[in-house]
Amino acid sequence: MEIFAIRLRARAEELGIAHAEAARRAGLSERRYSHYVNGIREPDLATLVRIAGALRTTPDWLLGVAEPGQPSPRSVLLDRLNSAADALIDEILEIVVVQSEALAAKHRPRVLSE
Repeated sequence: MEIFAIRLRARAEELGIAHAEAARRAGLSERRYSHYVNGIREPDLATLVRIAGALRTTPDWLLGVAEPGQPSPRSVLLDRLNSAADALIDEILEIVVVQSEALAAKHRPRVLSE
């Protein structure tokens, strides 16, 4: 199950989160999650599905059964943004959304009229 441990570490790194945060999002103790990250234990099916959901990936990918295509730089950034948003309380998330909408409106490409 070495591939599982390797992919857990890689996915957390892609999302820019610590293992402790990944454990929290999956509803696991840090100790239990570290056993998976270090290849000491293997999760049961329900735990595997929770971890995959928390890391915004699939159980198949974590197990090495499926290989996703190379993600675009934009999809990597969107994954990171979604991951960060998951950790925010609603009041702060609302501020981030308003700021993002303002940036999007300001930098929206303008259509030239003929």
